[in-house]
Amino acid sequence: MLSQESLNKIDREIAKYPAGQKQSAVMAALRIAQQEKGWLAGETIAFVARYLDMPAIAAYEVASFYNMYDLQPVGKYKITVCTNLPCALSGGVHAADYLKQKLGIGFNETTPDGKFTLKEGECMGACGDAPVLLVNDIRMKCFMTPDEIEKLLAECK
Repeated sequence: MLSQESLNKIDREIAKYPAGQKQSAVMAALRIAQQEKGWLAGETIAFVARYLDMPAIAAYEVASFYNMYDLQPVGKYKITVCTNLPCALSGGVHAADYLKQKLGIGFNETTPDGKFTLKEGECMGACGDAPVLLVNDIRMKCFMTPDEIEKLLAECK
């Protein structure tokens, strides 16, 4: 179900934990699987669970709890907007509204061309740099005024 390269990466994560504690690598294994597949389908989660010798429901509980895991297909660029209170008070809601208007989609939606998915996120730990966006769960963008959002969208095209 996953490539040998991804399985090798998962094995390196498993090796970080004591023998018999493979399930401790579930978060890393799900991340690796998502990087390969683009999102986590039920069968992918079940495969990861079997590989880690744990119940599929336990792996699903992890995948459904954390917002960095996608349980549905997402666009090439997943933009997560922090709307937690500090960001909301410092323009996070305005940044979200600007993106919704600009992309023509709401939260948890993907543009018709499959390029962008917009998500609402919790605190990203950069409250002093609000409003904050996260691109593809990796790249944090701070002080996201409409001009900065325009620059980000241009970079993604």
